[in-house]
Amino acid sequence: MNRVDWISALNKLRDRGESCVLVTILDERGSTPRNNGTKMVVTAQKSYETIGGGHLEHKAMQIARQMLSDGESAVRLEKFSLGASLGQCCGGATSLLFEPVLQSGVQIALFGAGHVARALVNLLATLPCRVRWIDSRENEFPPQLPHNVEKVVTEFPVDEVDDLPTHSYCIVLTHNHQLDLELSERILRRGDFDYFGLIGSRTKRKRFEHRLRAKGMDDALLARMICPMGTPEVKGKLPAEIAIAIAGEVIAHYNADFGAEKKRPGETQALSICRPA
Repeated sequence: MNRVDWISALNKLRDRGESCVLVTILDERGSTPRNNGTKMVVTAQKSYETIGGGHLEHKAMQIARQMLSDGESAVRLEKFSLGASLGQCCGGATSLLFEPVLQSGVQIALFGAGHVARALVNLLATLPCRVRWIDSRENEFPPQLPHNVEKVVTEFPVDEVDDLPTHSYCIVLTHNHQLDLELSERILRRGDFDYFGLIGSRTKRKRFEHRLRAKGMDDALLARMICPMGTPEVKGKLPAEIAIAIAGEVIAHYNADFGAEKKRPGETQALSICRPA
């Protein structure tokens, strides 16, 4: 539980482009853990503030996260009796209002701040997306960033995977093959991404597949890793050329899903696209 007031949490999530559900206690009858108007903000991975803890709060978080997973936009009202069925001893009753706060646009996590990533960010800045740009090297980032790009400097880039919104687009372009492997494992194990692209050759892909299979991953999961990545119609090995190929693939991917319902984790269709490393 993150003890940040709900207004600050909503503002923070809006700035990050992350969807959430605002949960509000609408009424209370008898003994209840919190009063009318108490609010909690729930994201796919975190929650802010509390509506009293216990099984009621746990159930509310389950409902909110299912709404986010399903892409629900309609407000819901749920009534709860605070008795044995919820493991609560209050003995009262309460109603909770669930209000989805959905952010539009593609959420992109870009790992690595090298030449290709810097060229790619300039292209992503012109698209309907929000970018979390993650690297451990402060001096690799340019002094000025586009309005839709958030810089994240951390010594532990892999841990950032856990905080990504559901249905994120993950692009791995780091300077370190071991870090690429660790990021690939964490992204694939989480599994609720809409796109995962890894820079590299067919040889790199085979090497990673061998190591990830040894960690228990099956072929269906590995098929969701796009490596090499980039639309094949764009040739060349210059950073700008590779960036254009990657951006083209990202655009093709989200346009293919435009107007369609969100896929469940594990249902994303992998693209078999190859290009030079």
